[in-house]
Amino acid sequence: MSIAENISRVRGRIETAAVKSGRTLKDITVVAVTKGAPLEAVRQAQEAGIGVFAENRLQEAAIKVPQIPAEWHMVGHLQTNKIKDALGFFKLIQSVDSVRLAKKIQEAAAALGQIVSVLLEINISGEEQKYGFAPEEIYSAADAVIALPNLRVLGLMGIAPNSPDMEVRRASFKKLKSIFNVCKTLKAENFEMKYLSMGMSGDFEAAIEEGSNMVRLGHVIFGEPKA
Repeated sequence: MSIAENISRVRGRIETAAVKSGRTLKDITVVAVTKGAPLEAVRQAQEAGIGVFAENRLQEAAIKVPQIPAEWHMVGHLQTNKIKDALGFFKLIQSVDSVRLAKKIQEAAAALGQIVSVLLEINISGEEQKYGFAPEEIYSAADAVIALPNLRVLGLMGIAPNSPDMEVRRASFKKLKSIFNVCKTLKAENFEMKYLSMGMSGDFEAAIEEGSNMVRLGHVIFGEPKA
């Protein structure tokens, strides 16, 4: 199937999941993750109506972002020595996973005179190899990040456990939605729970049903990456 056909099918699936949670297709932001996808495939996705793209790696972003004028997000782990480059490429950094990283972004943003939009990444899987704040840390972390004037927190991001059991994944989405709801009660000028970014190619329907309004989709749009 073509990329346009893939996107059409994905939109149908998103719409069905959105209706189950009392929303519509328009309430869900699709972020096409271009890791491993060639430039031509990204162009085809844009022509099919995708307006938001993401990269895990700065090396690929350096090639794609100048060629594809669109809104770009960073979704991979951001190393502190790559922050300045990232600020030149991405409108939203979804993967702020520590207060230390947030403070380093603050330093770089202040030096450049920028306000940087971010999501706080929560480790909802409990897997040690995954990045993110522990769920019990997020409220103290939010207080620390709110104190950084050049950061604008727009929501939360999480990755479900690597489990074949969709109910295990669904439980992690419910947990993140609950944290999101509590974070909504925090009041600060630079802290707004606008986006709940959860759900990827293998579990986005469950994520939407549990409250996600931003999904990060790779191979379901671009196909499995070639070895």
